[in-house]
Amino acid sequence: MRDKLAGLKESNAPLYLQLARNLREHIQSGGVEPGEPLPSERELSERMGMSRVTIRKGIQKLIEEGLLFRRHGSGTYVSDRIEARGAMLTSFSEDARSRGDDPSVVWMMRSYANATDEEAAALEIPIATKVARLARVRLANGEPLAIEHAVVPAEFLPDLDAVGDSLYAALQSSGVFPVSGTQRIRAALATPTEAGMLSIAQSSEILRIERLTRDTKGTPVEFTRSAYRGDRYEFVTDIAASTASVSRRDPVGMP
Repeated sequence: MRDKLAGLKESNAPLYLQLARNLREHIQSGGVEPGEPLPSERELSERMGMSRVTIRKGIQKLIEEGLLFRRHGSGTYVSDRIEARGAMLTSFSEDARSRGDDPSVVWMMRSYANATDEEAAALEIPIATKVARLARVRLANGEPLAIEHAVVPAEFLPDLDAVGDSLYAALQSSGVFPVSGTQRIRAALATPTEAGMLSIAQSSEILRIERLTRDTKGTPVEFTRSAYRGDRYEFVTDIAASTASVSRRDPVGMP
């Protein structure tokens, strides 16, 4: 790695930015694979002949870009983009486990309250109906990835203490099975509060997601607004030509 960083002092840019640039190139060329750790700050300092302050600032720059992330008590790792299937109705926990990750949650709110006008309209219930409000930070392998604010009719969650890391598992244990829904995704910038919760720089890119799910009878069961890290997530949806488009093609399949 030292050969890769040779000649850093020939540029007029601050040394930590030169370090960040060369580390970025080294990672993007396959020098360190996604999910693999970087050497420790001390080891990098000794190998490259730079101060640990310079090493730390260079690494922090790449963390702010989303190329690296810190795992508490473990070290600094190369980020891996997460592909979430936009057409699949799955929970955060289910997605994480399917990738071999360990999901966890930090609770901010778990209580009952009366539905607001907006919540009542979304869930198709009378105004002031009792609902469960669930606010939490979602983590995978200790890394914060998303903030979720969910509202569910209280009748579907009679025991809030039974809600663990998966809301869908709690709903299913109560005999409620979300099977369909509508999801809207838009790009935004993280607020200072969101940035702090997600351990990212203020005004970093995030994906705001609004989801309404329904059970087998078409009854709304969950209204959730989330903020997902834009540096870590890509939502992928399969597409196909419409029937009308296909029918207009000539016999050899040419437009």
